Amino acid sequence: MSRTTIADVAREAGVTKATVSHALSGNRPTSPETRAKVLAAAAKLNWAPSQSARALATSRANAVAVVLARDPEVIADDSFFPAFIAGVESVLAETETALILQVVHGRDAEERAYRSLTRGRADGALLLDLRSDDWRIALLEELGLPTVLVGAYEQPTTFSCVRTDDAAPVRELIDHLRHAGHRRIAHISGPLEYVHSRARADAYISAIGGTDLLREGDFTAASGRDLTEELLALPERPTAIVYSNDTMAIAGLSYARSQGLSIPRDLAISGFDDDHLSAHLSPALTSVSSDPAARGRVAARLLQNDILGAEPRTEVVDCNVVHFRQSTEAPAPA
Repeated sequence: MSRTTIADVAREAGVTKATVSHALSGNRPTSPETRAKVLAAAAKLNWAPSQSARALATSRANAVAVVLARDPEVIADDSFFPAFIAGVESVLAETETALILQVVHGRDAEERAYRSLTRGRADGALLLDLRSDDWRIALLEELGLPTVLVGAYEQPTTFSCVRTDDAAPVRELIDHLRHAGHRRIAHISGPLEYVHSRARADAYISAIGGTDLLREGDFTAASGRDLTEELLALPERPTAIVYSNDTMAIAGLSYARSQGLSIPRDLAISGFDDDHLSAHLSPALTSVSSDPAARGRVAARLLQNDILGAEPRTEVVDCNVVHFRQSTEAPAPA
């Protein structure tokens, strides 16, 4: 497929190539209606040409930021972040835009980080780990910093958003396990303040009809191991556990095997995010690939357009795919 050019954008907007350049660079007056048409065409075609690069380069920083309020250990162990950042960087490289990654501890530090971005450090931000009632969104709106939300945020917002369906794969996993005869299915979630963890947990609760076998983890291997130990110590233990990431699932699988359980004969296990090692475990781990790189690419392009003045919009990325492997193949134990 040929690469989108300025001529394609001009044709889509019904203007000349020179008008596209002027509308994006601001070097010559352009009517609001014409500029809106050009921005809409550029957004529709996911266009980030050299002309846009020059426009971005005239801004304060020629950089965008990601601020993470997470333990560095979680970031290091979680397969989502490196792939997401790679997707973002693949788009930013086209315009030689820098990515600032800052890890903070606590709300005060996080707020200071966002306020500092508006003092010439960055032209926009990608907001991850969305919470159901997220104080950061109101702050970023107040600061006037172009921002793209990555996650299924349900509250009204003036920002662009990249959404995925985290509930559907959990329902698919539970249907699969029930078809295999499992009736005591547990779920070890991520922190329930995060919208993606809550969406997965709510899908589990809706499918199971209760919370007796729901445990809240923190995405670390230690929480996966400890909560698996807790569940397997129950008088009537689960016969299947659905984990909210592969790091916890792999730790849980290891603990279960250390207790003499055979996977999947005695206990079925599934993960989420499809770590690159998951398919090569013994047994291979059933997991949900979520293509964080694709989400990173979409988010970066939306943010570039927002920085140039495009109207915010929501884009749904249909990327979650369940990969059924050996860890859930056996029928439920009697």
